[in-house]
Amino acid sequence: MPTAILTGQPVPGSSIESELRSLGFDVHLASGAADTETLLARAPGDERVAVVDARFVGHPHALRLGLTDPRFPLAAIPGAVTAQPAARQALTRAMARENSAGGTALAVDSLADRITAALDADGADVHRPELGSLVAAVPADPQARNEARQAVAAVDDEAVRLKSAVKARDGFVTTFLISPYSRYIARWCARRGLTPNQVTTASLITALIAAGCAATGTRGGFVAAGVLLIASFVLDCTDGQLARYSLQYSTLGAWLDATFDRAKEYAYYAGLALGAARGGDDVWALALGAMVLQTCRHVVDFSFNEANHDASANTSPTAALSDKLDSVGWTVWVRRMIVLPIGERWAMIAVLTALTTPRITFYALLIGCAFSATYTTAGRVLRSLTRKAVRTDRAAKALADLADSGPLAEAAARGLRTAARRLPGFTTPALALLGGAAVVATAALTDFGGPGPLVAAIVYVLTSALAVARPLKGALDWLVPPFFRAAEYLTVLVLAAEADVNGALPAAFGLVAAVAYHHYDTVYRIRGDAGAPPQWLVRTIGGHEGRTLVICVLAVLLTATQFKVALTVLAVAVALVVLVESIRFWVAAHKVGAPAVHDEGEPA
Repeated sequence: MPTAILTGQPVPGSSIESELRSLGFDVHLASGAADTETLLARAPGDERVAVVDARFVGHPHALRLGLTDPRFPLAAIPGAVTAQPAARQALTRAMARENSAGGTALAVDSLADRITAALDADGADVHRPELGSLVAAVPADPQARNEARQAVAAVDDEAVRLKSAVKARDGFVTTFLISPYSRYIARWCARRGLTPNQVTTASLITALIAAGCAATGTRGGFVAAGVLLIASFVLDCTDGQLARYSLQYSTLGAWLDATFDRAKEYAYYAGLALGAARGGDDVWALALGAMVLQTCRHVVDFSFNEANHDASANTSPTAALSDKLDSVGWTVWVRRMIVLPIGERWAMIAVLTALTTPRITFYALLIGCAFSATYTTAGRVLRSLTRKAVRTDRAAKALADLADSGPLAEAAARGLRTAARRLPGFTTPALALLGGAAVVATAALTDFGGPGPLVAAIVYVLTSALAVARPLKGALDWLVPPFFRAAEYLTVLVLAAEADVNGALPAAFGLVAAVAYHHYDTVYRIRGDAGAPPQWLVRTIGGHEGRTLVICVLAVLLTATQFKVALTVLAVAVALVVLVESIRFWVAAHKVGAPAVHDEGEPA
């Protein structure tokens, strides 16, 4: 149980002790700095500890934000400071220094605030939550205490807490059609002891049932699928709101929330394709194309953000125009809808599923995603060309990890390093683009079984190696990972379509889904500052260039039917390897209590 140490003279009628107990703290009273240091030393080392001024006046949610958020090792609000086990040593040092200084003016000054100042002086990263209209104060006299209590009474603590449960920046559909009521579902879940992970799992199950309904191929099944998909999205919003409402953040929860979103959407694509097949319409190529396009959109987002993670503010004309548009109400929502975030995308899919056919649904999805991808990518290219920024080593490392180069590219890159240094900076993404385009175009323009794709795949290995032979620090080098993703996924799609045998495209869908999961997992590890997946994993599954080469070799050596079987075997093998390693990693990270910040940026 976490420990809270109340310092200073208790105030008659104060509710601070009961409020701390309601937050789960074991409360101990300390008369001064020496007593506080003694109690701090006795507190369990594997639990959170907090030092709180006994005169504290404020909202319970202010205390919750300041003392219970698991994402931050050190946190403070006026009159209270807390440390998790990882930061316990820093708190103990600050406390010892304060005690040795002999500060005794507790009636004038707060010991908790002095400890916080000492932590700041030591260079510790102390999180201070945004309290907004919430009150957190240490009144020095009865009049100030009375004023503080009046300020507390003037603000509805629960209303603020409920409002803050909603993501600050979200899409139009989520903001106006889902969040107005999903926040109350989140509160209902919190009051019944449900966890965000349980709600996330319920959302996944609902989406899988929706996919099953779509797979029936009946009009009733399509209508039920659309309704259930919306219900799944409501639960998807609820899990994040529940996490923010109750501050139940976790590494495992962040991973589940992110990976289940992708699993739900792509499983639904498969359900629609199966349903269409029951009606005699083969749309597997469209389903796979939608998954490829959506995955490439995401990797553009991830790569651009990682490339600019450490960059200074963008002062380019493009960024200035974007900021100006964001200052006008209607353009904000138009711009958020244009990028087709998850709320708009799922609403469109659900409505079209219920009212039209899978083919029309996929056509609309492909057109919408293609338009939004063109819009966002063009804007980011302009920003990159007009900004003056130096890419950091961290950004270059993240882009190299996202590139997912295997042993063939790594070996070739070592031999091409000298040649790569002599090339102009713009050639790095150009090489990635041209090499990928060559292998996809060759596969599309030649008959299945011909040697053309194999020759193009060998060239692709060399161009990929040359593209990553030097650090990815160029203005447009963040385009390299998306180009690699598109080349690999589209090669699989085109060759499976060229095979023209029943089952080849579903097998290709499974293979791309397994590889895409690996690429998403890489992103989530980088976002969580956990580094990329281990090298043995990347080498085992071949890297993007190795897998592309293997697929082309199989297309040359095998018959169409044998190629379908090979794709199925590869899909199962890759899925097993990446899933086992991913689950092992994230469960282990959860057990050691590694904090994770849930995504508060643009909706995916």
